[in-house]
Amino acid sequence: MELLGEYVGLDGQQRLLRVPCEAPADADPFQGLLSGVAQMRELVAELFDPLVQQEAQNREAAAAEEAMDGDDEDDAEDENNIDNRTNSDGPSAKRPKPPS
Repeated sequence: MELLGEYVGLDGQQRLLRVPCEAPADADPFQGLLSGVAQMRELVAELFDPLVQQEAQNREAAAAEEAMDGDDEDDAEDENNIDNRTNSDGPSAKRPKPPS
C-alpha cells in the first residue's frame, strides 16, 4: 500500500509525492498507514514551506508599505460614517417606550 499525492505548482510544474505504507508482517496494517500519513504530512509541509514563507514576507512588506503611506483615504469616510461607530461603554442606550 502507498499514499500518492499530486500537486501542480504556480509554475505549472507537476510534482508527485509517493510514500510507502508497508508495515511489518506481524504489525497492525493500520500502523503502516499511520506511519505513511505522518511521512506524507512532512513531505507536504516541506513542499509548501517556501510558498508559506514567501506569502508571509509579501504580507509583511505590504503592511510596512501601508504603514509608511500615512494618508489613509478611508479615515475621513470612517469618521463620517456613524453606523460603524461602536460604544465602548457597553450596549447602545434605548429610549424607554412611552406609557400607553
